[in-house]
Amino acid sequence: MIMEHQPAGAGRRSGAGRGRGAPARGILVVEDDPRDLELTLRALRDLPAAGDAEVARDGVEALRRLFTGDQARDFRVVLLDLKLPDIDGREVLRRIRADERTRTLPVVVLTGSAAERDLEDTYALGASSYVVKPTDTDAFRRTMAGLVGYWLQVNEFAP
Repeated sequence: MIMEHQPAGAGRRSGAGRGRGAPARGILVVEDDPRDLELTLRALRDLPAAGDAEVARDGVEALRRLFTGDQARDFRVVLLDLKLPDIDGREVLRRIRADERTRTLPVVVLTGSAAERDLEDTYALGASSYVVKPTDTDAFRRTMAGLVGYWLQVNEFAP
């Protein structure tokens, strides 16, 4: 289920995936480009393990979703674009890592940029992974399946 607006949750634990302490909510997709967002959401809908996904269309909305109430601990992974309006992806990542509640939250930078500087900067800021969006739809779907498989089924979450 893809949710553009999420009611406040109770932060329940889920048995999905192997990760101890895996929270109930699924993925926070932070993407401003409508085409890339639709492609991402379509790929996630085809992956039952992806669970629920929420959307933030800019950095301000991403931070609001992450730091309102206890939601900071509710996401299992954040898929974060770098080039966002208002507050860019680097600043979102910086704030995620600066807050004790989200310090260990997996953040996958999912971007169109293959620039070495972007790669270096985001890993220095604490990105969990850096993935360049494939331009081919089938390759993008395979990439998303790999990301969901790893982060939601294989990865052990921090308590």
